Amino acid sequence: MYDFSADSADCARAVEAGLSDFLTGARLSGPGPAADRVVAAMRHGALEGGKRLRPLLVRQAAAIFSLPPSASLLTGLAVEMVHCYSLIHDDLPAMDDDDLRRGRPTVHKAFDEASAILAGDALLTHAFAVLGDSSCHPDPAVRIRLVTELALGSGAGGMVGGQMRDIEGEKGGFSEGEISIMQAMKTGALIRASVRMGAILGGADPRALSAMTAYAEAAGRAFQLADDILDVTATPEAMGKATGKDADAGKQTLVSKLGVDGARKVLNDTVNEAILALRTFGPKADGLRATAKYFASREK
Repeated sequence: MYDFSADSADCARAVEAGLSDFLTGARLSGPGPAADRVVAAMRHGALEGGKRLRPLLVRQAAAIFSLPPSASLLTGLAVEMVHCYSLIHDDLPAMDDDDLRRGRPTVHKAFDEASAILAGDALLTHAFAVLGDSSCHPDPAVRIRLVTELALGSGAGGMVGGQMRDIEGEKGGFSEGEISIMQAMKTGALIRASVRMGAILGGADPRALSAMTAYAEAAGRAFQLADDILDVTATPEAMGKATGKDADAGKQTLVSKLGVDGARKVLNDTVNEAILALRTFGPKADGLRATAKYFASREK
C-alpha cells in the first residue's frame, strides 16, 4: 500500500541532498569561477525548507511507468530550482515584498535585493543545464522535451505570465474565470509541467499523457485554492511566512469571491476531478492521488 508520508519525506531528503551537492562553487563554475556571494544566496533560497512537492509529482508520475526514484531525481531538481527562483523573486519589494519565507529571512533580507535577483536568475539558468546533461536522461530527444516542457510551464504563458496577471488583478475587476486562468498559470503551470515531465521520462503515450495532464491541471487549481484559503485561515507561525496579505493587497482570489466555505467546496470538487482523471492507471497512480488529497487537507 502506498505511504504518502514516507514517500514525500524520502523525496524531500533526496532533493535536499541533491540540491546541496549541486549548489556549490565547484559545480556551478564555468567558464569562470562562480561568485561566492551568489552561490550563498542560491543556497539560502533553495535549501533547508520546503515540502518539495513538485519533485514529488515528477517522481510519482514517473513511478506509473515503473521508473525508480533515482531516475527522476535530476528532473525533479530542475523543477525545484525553478520553483525556488520564483519564490526568491516573488518575495522582492517590487513584487510581494515579504520578509519571511519558510520561517527564515527572505533572500533579499538575508543578503540584498541585487543578490536576490541574481540568485534567482542563476537558479533558473542552471535548472536547464541540469535537464540538458546526459545524466538526466540518455536520450537527447527526451531531454529536449523536458527542457521545452519546463520552459513553457515557467515562461510568459505559464508561471511568469500568471504572476503578471496577479499583479494586474490588484486593480480589481477580475471575474471568476479570469481568476482561474491567472491561477492556472501562476501556480498550476509548474505543477502541470512537473507531472508531464515525469510522464515524459516514463515514455508515456499520448493518451496516458493526456490523462495525466488533466490530473495535473486539476491538482494545480486545488493547490492554489488551498493556498488562498490558508492565507485567510492559517497563522504566520504555521505557514512560515506572512498571511492575510492577499486581502491587504487587493489580490483577486476565489476566496474573495466565494468566501472560505464556498472555496472549500470548490477545492473538494477539484480534488475529486483530479483523482477521477487517473482512473485508467490503477494502483500505480496512488501516489498522485495521495498528493491531490494532501493539497486539500494541508494546514501549511
